[in-house]
Amino acid sequence: MTYAGFWKRVAASLIDTFVTLIVIVPVSLVMGILMGTSGADPDFIELSGNIFGLLVGWFYYTLMECSKLQGTVGKIALGIKVTDLDGNQISFGKANGRYFCKIISTIILMIGYIMVAFTEKKQGLHDMMAGCLVVNK
Repeated sequence: MTYAGFWKRVAASLIDTFVTLIVIVPVSLVMGILMGTSGADPDFIELSGNIFGLLVGWFYYTLMECSKLQGTVGKIALGIKVTDLDGNQISFGKANGRYFCKIISTIILMIGYIMVAFTEKKQGLHDMMAGCLVVNK
């Protein structure tokens, strides 16, 4: 098993950001237009857009990574996949844990992601916490 490196994972993440924005931006704009014409509070519109974005990301990453594909569109495009520590497909629960652990990797100044460049198995903090690896196919 060869582990996917930092820059390969960054490139996959950029692709995935683009994919999720294709869904989030148009729907958020429509929501804003529909709610704005009825006199809705702009703070409520922003909050509902943020919640929608979180849900889209959660479903996208969790469902794609626990599927038979074992990765998101970005990971598939770059020939990498998410596995458990034994190289097997991860469960829905483990994919959920990995997704929400990414919040911790993010709020500590992205250090949880930067760890990928320096750890033996190329794991970020979220990978370690969830018991996952990202490997080349």
